[in-house]
Amino acid sequence: MTTQAVKIEWMKAPARPGQAARPKSAVAQELAEILASGIPDRATLRRILATTDADELEVIRSAAEQTLLQHCGDTVRLRGLIEFSNRCVLDCYYCGIRRSNKAVERYALELDEIVETAQWCGQKGYGSIVLQSGERRDAKFTKLVTDAIRAIKTETRTPELPDGVGITLCLGEQSAETYREWYDAGAHRYLLRMESSSPSLFAALHPPEQSHAARVACLRSLKELGYQVGTGVMIGLPGQTLDDLVDDVLFFQELGVDMIGMGPYIPHEQAVLPGNPAVLDADTRLQLALKMIAATRLLLRDVNIAATTALQALSETGREQGLRFGANVIMPQVTPPRVRRMYTLYDGKPCLDDNAEQCATCLEGRINSVGRRILKNNWGDSAHFLNRNMA
Repeated sequence: MTTQAVKIEWMKAPARPGQAARPKSAVAQELAEILASGIPDRATLRRILATTDADELEVIRSAAEQTLLQHCGDTVRLRGLIEFSNRCVLDCYYCGIRRSNKAVERYALELDEIVETAQWCGQKGYGSIVLQSGERRDAKFTKLVTDAIRAIKTETRTPELPDGVGITLCLGEQSAETYREWYDAGAHRYLLRMESSSPSLFAALHPPEQSHAARVACLRSLKELGYQVGTGVMIGLPGQTLDDLVDDVLFFQELGVDMIGMGPYIPHEQAVLPGNPAVLDADTRLQLALKMIAATRLLLRDVNIAATTALQALSETGREQGLRFGANVIMPQVTPPRVRRMYTLYDGKPCLDDNAEQCATCLEGRINSVGRRILKNNWGDSAHFLNRNMA
């Protein structure tokens, strides 16, 4: 990748969220006119990802924010993130909880603790949770997830949430039968990240027993079963090009996904990629991640896009910047603090020592600081999913 790093400094929210800044150069004005003319084509997407011009970056940010406000509104959807186990049967080269990492202490929360954490989320008005863990496919694991979904649905019903909290699963590749069992139990969203839509990059990140084709097949199966389907990629991978990133955005479109969870690549000291390749500097990766959020928002318009925790790992204001570049979902950390340090997929993960209450207070202030508000007591489903099911 040849793009030059230009640090994106924290920008204060305008007086009115979505209010466009007047472009300061002829080139930026031209880009503003292109973005205002309709859905960006491949060349425009590449231009968005390639630019390091400050005026053009502000045009892109403003256009993405206005598109978000028009198609999704000004609310931020919260998903309480419960990382209930770090036991994993896979050996993804980049991951801190990969099977072959013997330095990590393994854990699994009991059913009662999972449900109690979900209840806390419902009481805080989050509306939704994410159940995430290392990947397993054994019968005991499948049953635990099924039992947890059912119990959470029962125990989180309130007048504000008569059907309980919404449940997103992030549990990797499973059989269609397992996906159906969890859907029938009450889960309705599933996040399965590709990490890269490029088969060659995918192969560089995973051992031979994991395949790009199998991952895509799982995404299609989830969609057929009725889930709201999410995927995502890592941004700034060694060997990744701007055209790879454009392909990623177009892959989201081709698959027709409802939600995107993507963020900058951050290495883990105990999960070094083969060959120990050089990594782009943090500012370049942050800039690429923000531009990827904007490009995806401008192309797909009504999908849910997360401002991921990895953004904050590279910048104290990373998640706020993600919101201003077109994201509308944040996943506050609610994993019990006693096990939180055991679930580190990358180095420098923030919020490891804050309890759930501290995270809630902090996030509300961050969201309000950019002129947005939390959507409370609502599942916050993807407008794209709702629109395509009404068509």
